[in-house]
Amino acid sequence: MLKTHCLPAAVVFLFGVMRILAEDLAPPEWSYEPKWLQPFWIGDTMQGESILFIKSNDGTTARGELLFPPLKILSVRNSNGDVTYEEGRDYLWKAGSRRIDIPAGSRIVTKTPADLRRPAKSQKYELTHRDGNGEIFFGSLLEYHDMQTCVTYTHEPDLWKAMPPKFDAERLPRTLEKLRTKQPVTMLLLGDSISAGCNASGWAKGTPYQPPFAGLVEKHLAATFGGDVSVKNLSIGGKSTEWAVTVTDDVIAAKPDVVLLAFGMNDSAGRPKAEYKNYIEQTINKIREKRPETEFILIASMLGNKDWVRLDQGLFPQYRDALAELCGPGIALADLTSIWTELLKSKQDWDLTGNGVNHPNDFGHRVYAQVITSLLLPREE
Repeated sequence: MLKTHCLPAAVVFLFGVMRILAEDLAPPEWSYEPKWLQPFWIGDTMQGESILFIKSNDGTTARGELLFPPLKILSVRNSNGDVTYEEGRDYLWKAGSRRIDIPAGSRIVTKTPADLRRPAKSQKYELTHRDGNGEIFFGSLLEYHDMQTCVTYTHEPDLWKAMPPKFDAERLPRTLEKLRTKQPVTMLLLGDSISAGCNASGWAKGTPYQPPFAGLVEKHLAATFGGDVSVKNLSIGGKSTEWAVTVTDDVIAAKPDVVLLAFGMNDSAGRPKAEYKNYIEQTINKIREKRPETEFILIASMLGNKDWVRLDQGLFPQYRDALAELCGPGIALADLTSIWTELLKSKQDWDLTGNGVNHPNDFGHRVYAQVITSLLLPREE
């Protein structure tokens, strides 16, 4: 073994500097707490709902709306979580209302609709607005995160009226049995840039360093069941269902207990439902040829920004229906499409987006994880 007292002093000093720099570069660990993964549609407390406050056309006032009417606002913080805002000084809220107003002099970040646009062909990616007036502002890292505010509040229970994700012990019996008996469980995620983790603060190496939804699923299931859960992620940005069929050998080599297939955002540029379904079905069949015991969670994508001309919004529910048609023993559906559709009845895309067009922010990544883990967690657990 190499001992430092045998090395020149300058080399020892250099090793010390390199160690300190490595420690400085290592991102802080996100503080996992079960409350962050408690499904938002259950109970009476909303944790860290994101909201982007938009100014009126004359620039004199700014406001935003929450998903549910609060009974009590517990905290209003910036997305980093290191600044807590004060009612009366930084924001105004009336009991019974979902709306929060931002007074003059507030420390809360506010933006105008014009701030969320850019001139045509002025960005790396061409994100033409559907009304033809320039492009949607693209956030490559944490630009939207830095504009958004997080609100934690209590509310009346049972306000979520859409169909919530449903636990069904018959859908994923092998995986559930392994979790309950604390056997090691290997999950494999195959998807696009959403699954790769884009725009989660941990992915972007920014405060509060929350992992993308794959890491959240891993942490929450391991903490809940007390066993060894690992999520291997083979997702690559820009990929679609056509690519998934070509990498099944890599999936099989990982020997997963359950495979999460998460495609749709890139397909929605125009791939017909039948073709989308065929590629997913081929992927499942090729994996099951070599690993018949493998189970699957099919993830129906969040909705992209309806103002981006590239996306065909009508395809998202069609893809969801295609995945539902493939479900049966050993195959479950994580329906983010329906969840996002309902969220956008009360909120705006800019409240939930991580990049302006087709990625979730930290709140959205938590929603992804909440929906997925609900398929493996009876409420009593």
